[in-house]
Amino acid sequence: MLGQYRQALHEAREAVRLDSKYVKGLLRVAKCQVILGDVAGADSALKQVAALDPQNASLATERRNMDAVARLTQELDLSWQKGDYRRALFCAERALTVATGSSHLRVRRAECLVLLGRYSEAQDIVHDMLRADSMNADALYVRGMCLYYQDDVDKAFNHFQQVLRLAPDHQRARQVYRQAKNLKAKKEEGNLAFKKGSMPEALQLYTEALEIDPLNKATNAKLYCNRATAQARLGNNQEAIADCSQAIDLDSSYVKAYLRRAKCYMLTEQYEEAVRDYEKVNTLDRSHEHRRLLHEAKHELKKSKRKDYYKILNLSRSATTDEIKKAYRKQALVHHPDRHSSASEEHRKEAERRFKDVGEAYSVLSDRSKRLRYDNGQDLEDGDGFSSSDVDHSNIFQAFFGGGGPPGGFRYSNMGGGGGGQPFDFGGAHAGGFQFHFG
Repeated sequence: MLGQYRQALHEAREAVRLDSKYVKGLLRVAKCQVILGDVAGADSALKQVAALDPQNASLATERRNMDAVARLTQELDLSWQKGDYRRALFCAERALTVATGSSHLRVRRAECLVLLGRYSEAQDIVHDMLRADSMNADALYVRGMCLYYQDDVDKAFNHFQQVLRLAPDHQRARQVYRQAKNLKAKKEEGNLAFKKGSMPEALQLYTEALEIDPLNKATNAKLYCNRATAQARLGNNQEAIADCSQAIDLDSSYVKAYLRRAKCYMLTEQYEEAVRDYEKVNTLDRSHEHRRLLHEAKHELKKSKRKDYYKILNLSRSATTDEIKKAYRKQALVHHPDRHSSASEEHRKEAERRFKDVGEAYSVLSDRSKRLRYDNGQDLEDGDGFSSSDVDHSNIFQAFFGGGGPPGGFRYSNMGGGGGGQPFDFGGAHAGGFQFHFG
């Protein structure tokens, strides 16, 4: 009744030793062994009771308890083999409602908690066990597991070594110790290759390390982030983003992975995603540098939502004035609505929209001050009275094609002139009344 089950078992065995036909003593032996999780020992004692007193009222109760522990322990083992640690934990906890004094089941429960990432709960269990017995090899093994899965590898090694000194045949400790050493070695090889600048080799080594122990979330999160950095060095930004996402899935508070992913988002012009990551970083670790990065990402996002005038004119951002003029001539002729007058209404509207965008792009990029403000991400409609609605696309077009030689295979004539061929009439919207003839 004091919970001193091993001492109680010793006393009951002494009673049976003094009187081998002492049924009450045998039942007490069976009861203690069920509580301690010793199904085989309980079964032996109950068989002796059945032979001496088959009608004993307590016999069925103790056998029912024993069978429950046996069944749940078997289910626990099967679930463990399948990697279903949640089900294994359930079986361990149910078994412990009967086998309340079983240190073996307590250790199994703690192991399940470790593999489910519930380290503090597992630590509480083994702390109580070690307080009662500081040399409990199973409890030391579980504490080593907690350290290993929280990426405190050196301390974990110390615990596994101590376990193997106390219990050289402790197979689970030996297996995890070997796995931990392999994982640490492979990770360090990858880091060395990275420092030497051998990115393909680093990628291969990090990938091999990730295959060693899929359950080690803490270490694997770092491996994914390291591999993402190597991918980024190779210019593989999408692959780097994917690896950072894997790292974040394993550790939702991993600031370095968010920062790496945000940087890759910036490089690939995925500014909304970058802003979201930098905002998350600022909730996890507020600093001047992180606020600056968030501000820059928001600025780039704002810029990205404007029309891309360089893209509209099919230019690079280093385009010269002459290149801007040439690009305007080409795009204006391609998209002028009158050139698409025989097309569908939808097509004509699209041509008109593009023609206006071409004029607007030229009006900004050809003006030095407007272009400078545009390149700096400033609002063009603030402070200088500029508005895209004020751009006269017709006047811009006239300025280019109102006279002179015929660029792009067109020739021009006044409305009153008698130029040969059928005139391509750009309509009354254009002051000056020009007709254009295809050559």
